[in-house]
Amino acid sequence: MTSLARYRISSLPSRSITALLLALLAHFLTGCAGRGASAAAVGLKNSLTLHASFDNGLDAEFAKGNPSLRHAPSMKERARAVAGLPPAGEVMLAGGEGITGNALRFVRKESPVVYFEALKNVAWNATNWSGTVSFWLRLDPETELEPGFTDPIQITPHAWNDAAFFVEFGKDEQPRHFRLGAYADFKVWNPANREWGEIPFEEKPLVAVTRPPFSRDRWTHVAFVWDNFNTGRADGVARLYLNGELQGALSPRVQTFTWDPAQSLVMLGLSYIGLWDELAIFDRALTEVEIRLLKEKPGLLSTR
Repeated sequence: MTSLARYRISSLPSRSITALLLALLAHFLTGCAGRGASAAAVGLKNSLTLHASFDNGLDAEFAKGNPSLRHAPSMKERARAVAGLPPAGEVMLAGGEGITGNALRFVRKESPVVYFEALKNVAWNATNWSGTVSFWLRLDPETELEPGFTDPIQITPHAWNDAAFFVEFGKDEQPRHFRLGAYADFKVWNPANREWGEIPFEEKPLVAVTRPPFSRDRWTHVAFVWDNFNTGRADGVARLYLNGELQGALSPRVQTFTWDPAQSLVMLGLSYIGLWDELAIFDRALTEVEIRLLKEKPGLLSTR
């Protein structure tokens, strides 16, 4: 530091010197935080297997598998699938209504199944499998959803209770509960073949939120994470996040998901009514810091 600079600083009142030092410290910390966020963004993008913002159309902007959004009369009738949205208008591209840009709008409970193929878009691993799914919802569950279970997303080659992930709004509670389901192979989680209604809730592979923060007036970020699946050990865990905050987790257990990836689907908006946006799937379990970053910067993944 030059003698002139030392003179100028030393001639300042002590309060001004303190303020100057605090400002310099804040600038330094902001720069560090910015570099940290940039590094985290790179890590997130490098872990993507599928990203569909719907801002540039229906197909995924990034996909390791088939980027095409498709629809079929039902999961079992996927041989009749067609690219794009149902022509009768049960699901529409809502221009300018997304968290950033466009979104999907589901308008009727009874509608064809809208999906992405899971092959390569979900990085299934037969021996040690981890991953994360992130998306946004905007709805009032109490006034917009029709009676019955509603699954904003379901990922499986079989059925909701057999090697499947889903998040759901319940059908009987007031207000409706919101749950993550991480159902291993049916014979693994329910070896005695008990009736679902007879199984105590604490034995079901569900994470429940009794008062979820969904609203018609604002977007809610949803993310779920799984780790140590298909290890054959009782160490598989799954966690549910809403708006970047951990809501609950499944205790460690054997989580065997036997998949034929070519038959697996990422289904959107089953019996759902409301806005749906920004699907992102990752090939690893994201950290809480990374999930919070996705919530704070919803357009982050669109700049590849």
